Amino acid sequence: MTTWRQTKIVLVLLFFGLASFDLDAVILFGTGDPEQNTTAPQGELAGSGWDLEGEWGYFLGTPIAPNYFVTAHHVGGAVGQEFWIDGVRHVTQAVFVDSGSDLAIWQVIPRFKKWAGLYSASNEVGKRLVVIGRGTQRGAEVQVGGVLGSVTKGWYWGTADSRKRWGENVVESIFDADGNPGSLVISGVVATGSYLRVTFDPEAGPNEAHLTGGDSGGAVFINDGTGWKLAGINLGVDGPYNTSNTGQGFFATIFDEGGLYKWTQNNWVLTPELPSSQAGAFYATQISGRLQWIQSVISQPVIEPDPALEWSPGLNMNFSDDTDARFDATNMLFRTPVPPEMRFFRIRGVEQMQITSMSREAESLVLHCEYR
Repeated sequence: MTTWRQTKIVLVLLFFGLASFDLDAVILFGTGDPEQNTTAPQGELAGSGWDLEGEWGYFLGTPIAPNYFVTAHHVGGAVGQEFWIDGVRHVTQAVFVDSGSDLAIWQVIPRFKKWAGLYSASNEVGKRLVVIGRGTQRGAEVQVGGVLGSVTKGWYWGTADSRKRWGENVVESIFDADGNPGSLVISGVVATGSYLRVTFDPEAGPNEAHLTGGDSGGAVFINDGTGWKLAGINLGVDGPYNTSNTGQGFFATIFDEGGLYKWTQNNWVLTPELPSSQAGAFYATQISGRLQWIQSVISQPVIEPDPALEWSPGLNMNFSDDTDARFDATNMLFRTPVPPEMRFFRIRGVEQMQITSMSREAESLVLHCEYR
């Protein structure tokens, strides 16, 4: 654990979402190319969570059980809102808000076809991670004047273009917001819980990543030796910054805060220049610290209504419920009495299904089906 001797001000990654802009992704140290890292990572990073991130309005969420996904509470949402993943629409039925962190778990139907495993060990410090978000592109350079001329310290938040992006980093420390005298202040409110602190270090590799406005709710994945597991949910970043002690300042991803002013305890405070870089950081809610609460939520059973079989004497005629049909969920089929006339059948349900074949067993018509 790292104990901080001052109040830490953290800007939640909600800025562009509230302004109703389209949102892009994480900032990369190695390049400002907006097309970089916008497809699933390969090689040793394959399977590191890219396909487990769904769209929750302007933000992201991660399925963690057949009928549940997790995201940041501060991004909001409402029961009945849609969550999309792999082109499939899931509708929220209930929400569970964690009183001990910024996590919110949403219950949905229909069920997910895949979901993330949870990182359960509290050994995240020093672990390599993959982070996924929908913030902004990398903007113009943030420069500070020096004896030898202007020096680049990072980049302003740039254009938003609604692209999901991934990056890499390493967990620098665990920030315990419940500890004193250190505190984590989020939008003026002292936070609770524990957070992964991840610094934006120069020369750490081309995929070294920081977060921007709109990245809230995205995921941090760490490989625990058996595969990539969900280790954190994006929360906030250090800042805002300024080049003087007056004015409103600006939002930026900074790899060296030396020579910049940072908003601290209602005042602009200068970070002195040092021989080594003083990296800004992003914060993600630590999953391992909230496992007991998470398990208490996702262990609750969700009863989904069975699909129904409908029939019609013609394709262009009204369909009616086949009240004699029975659904066999184990074998994925319907059984109904052999009809006395030609009929067209279709399935109505919370999940998309299709009839794949039909057969006759004695006096029953058997319709085999599968999820689409």
